[in-house]
Amino acid sequence: MPEAAVQVRELTFGEAIREALAEEMRRDSRIVLLGEDVAEAGTTFKVLKGLVDEFGTSRVIDTPISEPGFTGLGVGAAMTGLRPIVDIMFGDFLTLVMDQVVNQAAKVHYMSGGAWKVPMVVRATMGATRRSAAQHSQSLHAWPSHVPGLKVVIPSTPYDAKGLMKTAIRDDNPVVFFEDKISYTKVKGPVPEGDYTIPFGVADIKRQGRDITLVGTSSMVQVALGAAAMLEEIGISAEVVDPRTTWPLDEKTLIESAKKTSRAIVIDEGSFRYGVTGEIASVIAEGAFFDLDGPVRRIGATHVPIPFSPPLEDATVPTERQVFEMARTMCNK
Repeated sequence: MPEAAVQVRELTFGEAIREALAEEMRRDSRIVLLGEDVAEAGTTFKVLKGLVDEFGTSRVIDTPISEPGFTGLGVGAAMTGLRPIVDIMFGDFLTLVMDQVVNQAAKVHYMSGGAWKVPMVVRATMGATRRSAAQHSQSLHAWPSHVPGLKVVIPSTPYDAKGLMKTAIRDDNPVVFFEDKISYTKVKGPVPEGDYTIPFGVADIKRQGRDITLVGTSSMVQVALGAAAMLEEIGISAEVVDPRTTWPLDEKTLIESAKKTSRAIVIDEGSFRYGVTGEIASVIAEGAFFDLDGPVRRIGATHVPIPFSPPLEDATVPTERQVFEMARTMCNK
């Protein structure tokens, strides 16, 4: 299709996810969607609303409240020719399906000498500040990123969400796809109509800069962009890099950006300890060591269970002001 003929609309993050799923289900009849409340209710967040009307209950399947059960069904369905999308209503419930995802889906291809594959997408949410308390507010994307055999996606914009979801569905490997629940309605942006994909392992520079690199993941990309705008007002030019996938990880772009700016901060909503910030900071520190003016700094979620109290919950999540103050100090402004 000629570039001029491609219509670009503004969609919410949730609308972009739904559009990707609908287009892929029309393209490939092997794709099935299963999970709790995915059909009639369209999930708790209404992202899937209306899909059952088009594709019917044989392809959009409401399951019993048993994440281990229907995730196991997804693994078996993938091994026998379908391409299931397994909806985990809250990412916190990944704790219930770690055996199916980590010990089965991630390893079947290797343990079978390549005879079997598991082309399955696990949709999971992440992110706090929804007032959902400790068991429904965690960001656990570091967990599957640690497991060989899994690919892990963390989009930050509607454009990225649609293109990366299509890539995930077409991949012959198990993919864990994290969607920030606050972004579903809050984040809007331009999305081309029709088919496009975004390759895994290719970071995106959301904003060019000279003085410091801000690496943000998922909703923290918006935090980094907000901090960059504040830094511009005091004469600091910040570059914002979005990895888009934690595995595969685009180490080259991260390192080159840090070499250019000589300073870097990594911002992630997962727990600060043993998390994504540590891995990315390590990659930058090793790859750009001789070009850095100081240590790579990190900002992550406070190392406590997410509180229900709104003021306390908000205090656990990285903010634009935190990023701004740290960057200003690093740039001696």
